[in-house]
Amino acid sequence: MVTLSGTASVDGDTALVLDLAHLSAGDIAAVGGKAANLGELIRAGFDVPPGFCITTEAYRRAVRGTTIEAGTGTDAAAARAAVLDAPFPEPVATAVRDAYARLESGTDGPVAVRSSATAEDLPGASFAGQQDTYLNVAGIDAVLDAVHRCWASLWTDRAVAYRAAQGIDGAGVALAVVVQRMVDAEAAGVLFTADPVTGRRRQAVLDAAHGLGDAVVSGSVDPDHFIVDTGTGRILDRRRGGETADTLAASVSDEQVRVLVSLGDRVESAFGSPQDIEWAVDAAGHAWLTQSRPITTLYPIPMRAAPLPADETRVFFCISLAQGLHRPITPMGIATFRVIGSGFLDLIGRRPERIIDGPSGFAIGGDRIFVDATPIVRSSVGREIFPRALDVMETRSAVVLRGLFTDPRFSVLPGSRRRFVPRALHLAARVRLPFLVVQALVSPAAAQRRVQRLGAEVRASDVADGGDIPTRVDGVVDLLFRAMPLAPRSLPGAVVGFAMLGLARRLLRGSAEAGDLQTVLRSAPGNVTTEMDLDLWRVAVRARDDVASASALGTQSARDLADGFCAGILPAVLQSGMSEFLRTYGHRAVAEIDLGMPRWSDDPEHLFGVLSGYLRLDPDAVTPDRHFADGARDATTMMQTLIGRARRRGRLRAAAVRFSLRRARALVGMREMPKFLMITAMSRARAAMRQVGAELAESGRIEERDDVFFLDFDEVKRAASGEDLRAAVSERRVRYDTELRRRHVPRVLLSDGTELEAVGSASADVEPGALRGTPASAGTVTAPARVIRDPVGAHLEPGEILVAPSTDPGWTPLFLTAGGLVMEMGGANSHGAVVAREYGIPAVVGVPGATEMITTGVEVTVDGASGVVTLPSDAAATTGRPPR
Repeated sequence: MVTLSGTASVDGDTALVLDLAHLSAGDIAAVGGKAANLGELIRAGFDVPPGFCITTEAYRRAVRGTTIEAGTGTDAAAARAAVLDAPFPEPVATAVRDAYARLESGTDGPVAVRSSATAEDLPGASFAGQQDTYLNVAGIDAVLDAVHRCWASLWTDRAVAYRAAQGIDGAGVALAVVVQRMVDAEAAGVLFTADPVTGRRRQAVLDAAHGLGDAVVSGSVDPDHFIVDTGTGRILDRRRGGETADTLAASVSDEQVRVLVSLGDRVESAFGSPQDIEWAVDAAGHAWLTQSRPITTLYPIPMRAAPLPADETRVFFCISLAQGLHRPITPMGIATFRVIGSGFLDLIGRRPERIIDGPSGFAIGGDRIFVDATPIVRSSVGREIFPRALDVMETRSAVVLRGLFTDPRFSVLPGSRRRFVPRALHLAARVRLPFLVVQALVSPAAAQRRVQRLGAEVRASDVADGGDIPTRVDGVVDLLFRAMPLAPRSLPGAVVGFAMLGLARRLLRGSAEAGDLQTVLRSAPGNVTTEMDLDLWRVAVRARDDVASASALGTQSARDLADGFCAGILPAVLQSGMSEFLRTYGHRAVAEIDLGMPRWSDDPEHLFGVLSGYLRLDPDAVTPDRHFADGARDATTMMQTLIGRARRRGRLRAAAVRFSLRRARALVGMREMPKFLMITAMSRARAAMRQVGAELAESGRIEERDDVFFLDFDEVKRAASGEDLRAAVSERRVRYDTELRRRHVPRVLLSDGTELEAVGSASADVEPGALRGTPASAGTVTAPARVIRDPVGAHLEPGEILVAPSTDPGWTPLFLTAGGLVMEMGGANSHGAVVAREYGIPAVVGVPGATEMITTGVEVTVDGASGVVTLPSDAAATTGRPPR
């Protein structure tokens, strides 16, 4: 395998021109990503057109003394002008003349002049097409002019915007330029060694056209298109391009396709990851490689601790998304889930040898948590239970999983039902399931009191302050392990509530209209998240009625308000109101299932932003607390209406409907308790680990206190024993920040990289102007959309429709003033759907690609009863499958 790291092979501080054959990946700072990759291809023995690279030192000399000073210019246009107006440095021109003469043996042969930025062709960002390329450049004067224009293209509007989107500081970026002998191409194009749409590895995609490959890359021609099984060379699909379909022969033969795919497979093996390759075939039929870079859009395949046979395809289900978390999880957050997973195994009688290792099916991909769902899919009981649970929690995932049931690779294994029954019985006995179900049916109030006692038990638990760091870390692990049984012990009440709702639905079949039963669940009692949101609203009401507090919220930023609160200098009403709120809810947060995420008590900036938004609510608008009260009244009225309809079909049926609806309403609010209890325990664990982090930072083992959350529990112990883990933390922070920018996370992923939704959506017909999802909260609203991917610091105007990838309790304060909700994740009884119903805002969930297809400011209509989101015709015209 070609190494992609190492010591630079050239003196990048002084060299102006370097031969491509002398370059390696360690030279990126001097020659940029494209040139470094070409050097690696040459070193690995691949045929690359000869050429040289004009280094970043040459660029820096060219811009020296200009207003941008190598990357600190004003706007993009001014920076481009500054580069073009600067004289071409004579030492650089001399070096280029000499290299060009050697390359072309004193002739004026044509060359390609191509940009190679230091932030280009990287594992996390390709920068494809962001800087300029010039082909068939002949003569030294034309070469020097093309080089000058390449330098300026570092500051095109598109390149500047791309850097900003990738979080790359333009001040540190420089540009090298590659000059290569032109290939007299009969055909050229692009080869992906993995399918960039479906994600499937070992399935190559090749686009080809006659002549040069720039037309294929730019998209100005409709190329010949091939999909090829890499292992066998079998062409799975072919489509003739527009230019050749009727008149010319295909640009490449089947045999050439196979040769190119085999060549690409060798390149992938050399670089260690799937590649995006540009190639050309000359008149003699010889294939040349003109570029290779990582395919940056592929989602990483989840990795289990214990590798599985390479020829065995597995099904990975994303737990992170199912929990409403789109962002990556910190290493300690992942380690926490391993411990919690071990707690679940213990409940079903399969306690692992080391509880910090977690279940064997636990997998990590893109710093997100997946579970190997293959045993579930291949179990008759799993097929019955798991998709049904997802039907109400994450509907789209249920649809995707059921699509696997006809795949012979995932046929049901014999005896799977026999293995399931003992574990289920063990779990039921451990959590006293029969008693809890009967208790919920007989006395919902008693079930509520029992869950409240569980909450008090968790709040009383803590990790001892005494002892050395390893002892305290073990205490944290033990606390998390012991907290796991609290979730199933608190869940039966809500399960019974939803079962009663299902019974009512069956009894009312033919008598209930769409949305009627959803109305019954509005403003349900006993929901800790709803209570939290309403308590925050009451803080806003008190602040609004206080002149000083209202002025602070109206004039100061959320960051300044949070800093003022921590310093204790906010107006008294606002200071005391937030203090009281945080005493009860300070352990909660956005992305709260990640132990590494700050709690609101650590940093209340998000809450102050929400409070400021509340004060923008029109004084004449219905307030959230009034809306909640109206919802409870509407629910009561609807229950009476449905009971009356049932009475027309018999008094016994009416009594059964009355009982089931009352039990459903009394119990479904407990749905939030399992997570609430786990988050309470995690807040105790987080506080203990922050203290450990402070001690490690003070001793120099890590840079700062919160770096501890970028280690796992074993690593924290090693750091306490003297191991310096600062480099590991730094590397993980960079990877984490890269993953924060990822826009798409798959619900279900196969171990060969296949994204099942992508396969299905490629042929799915989408009605123009309509996005379909799962009905979640009845009602219809038309209003401007606001696409929000992270609620911290987000601005949502009252009445706007919130469009989000997923939500957790940290998002719900925004629901109080939202006009409607659209989510990419979720089902009818997922967290966001439940809270939306309780607030009476129309909601549609499980809408694939919603955050890509809907644009902020566009007026959309949300029909929460039918599960349809309608876009205006002009927006619908540009709607397609979301980019990967």
